[in-house]
Amino acid sequence: MSYNVNRNVTDVFYRYKMPKLVAKVEGKGNGIKTVIVNMVDVAKAIGCPPTYPCKFFGCELGAQTQFDFKNERYIVNGSHDAGKLQQLLDVFIKKFILCTECENPETTMYPNEKKGLIKQTCKACGHQIQVDMRHKLTTYILRNPPDVKPEQLGNSKTQKKNRTKNSLQSGSPNGGTNSASDNELDDEDWAVDVSDAAVAERMKDLSAGVKSLTVSNHADRSQSERLELFYDYCKRKRSEGILVPGAEAVVYKDISAEADTLEIRDNKGIMVLVELLFDENCVKQLLQYRILLLLFAHGQPKSQKYLLGAIEKLTEMKKEQLLPKIPLILKALYDNDIVDEEILLEWGKKASKKYVGREMVQEIHKKAQPFLKWLQEAEEEESSEEEESEDDLEIEYDEKARNVTLKEQESAAATPKKLTVAEVATPHVKEEEEDGSDIDIDDL
Repeated sequence: MSYNVNRNVTDVFYRYKMPKLVAKVEGKGNGIKTVIVNMVDVAKAIGCPPTYPCKFFGCELGAQTQFDFKNERYIVNGSHDAGKLQQLLDVFIKKFILCTECENPETTMYPNEKKGLIKQTCKACGHQIQVDMRHKLTTYILRNPPDVKPEQLGNSKTQKKNRTKNSLQSGSPNGGTNSASDNELDDEDWAVDVSDAAVAERMKDLSAGVKSLTVSNHADRSQSERLELFYDYCKRKRSEGILVPGAEAVVYKDISAEADTLEIRDNKGIMVLVELLFDENCVKQLLQYRILLLLFAHGQPKSQKYLLGAIEKLTEMKKEQLLPKIPLILKALYDNDIVDEEILLEWGKKASKKYVGREMVQEIHKKAQPFLKWLQEAEEEESSEEEESEDDLEIEYDEKARNVTLKEQESAAATPKKLTVAEVATPHVKEEEEDGSDIDIDDL
């Protein structure tokens, strides 16, 4: 039985055909594995090395892959249904085989390991495009590129130029019978380590100018594409056991730096974190990821509003568990200084249907009323205390500064002034006497 390479085409006379993928489950327990029996035939039909789709299955299923080139056995660890693998093959074909212009499977990939890019050219229409480098498979393709010539698909470009003709004809691990030692030698001599740790180490040596060029690579991407890149980055960190509750601060700083690079830290980047890291244990997780959330939300009203929107969306997805906890969630945001009081009160004034439906947002706001009421009363009480403190201020009146009538002034002038000891000792009194202001003109 055969399928159209482009499964969206239903024409029975479509000339690009491929055999139905056949999978066989072997072993049991921890040693269970799925052998793709006709991987070589399928790969020839779609025009790529058999390692590519097999490796793609491993990336998508989170499973390790093994290649027995001599016996043409391509293995994915674990038990996997042939139908599921066929669906994944369709995804692989759409991502890496079909031309984005004419949708024909007559494309050739040109990996450039030095630049970390893979270009794709269609022999049918001549269209050229750069392959989306976000998928993990691209790393494998860069290190194990196919030959440019269709009849030599599977021969690796990583072979040394001084190899003999016989060794070139023996093929490569992508589709031939090269020994494991040859492959390791190729990788050692020609491959560049593209692991996260190696890339981070090389980034340290880059000048500020070169780093700015790296940042500018994302300038032509849409916001949704940059958010998807950030999601994949965080998801990879989580799967590697790096992005976990209570992780070291440097891990959270790296994630914040990645968001800055993609220019989404003060925008919707925080929504990605909620989608990836939070579930029905939201209240507890707010405490566990407090430092990470603060890196995105502190002093950023816009991010705080997006965070509340993400909480609404999460509540909609896990309504039964989270809807009753809305007051606790909001109080946790407030108590941990993740969302400012003003933002919470502003959010409570209007039930916006920007993130969830009208009925859902109304239910959320209804549940939030006890907290919002408490927050409003606390604010009013604080304002009242400030006013009372102003009313309790005691004003001391200086007798010398009081209003004195003209009659009192004349009476005081007629009555000889009795000086106190303090006044006698005060220099300015002495100066007045020396000034002669108290001299009676009639005594002259």
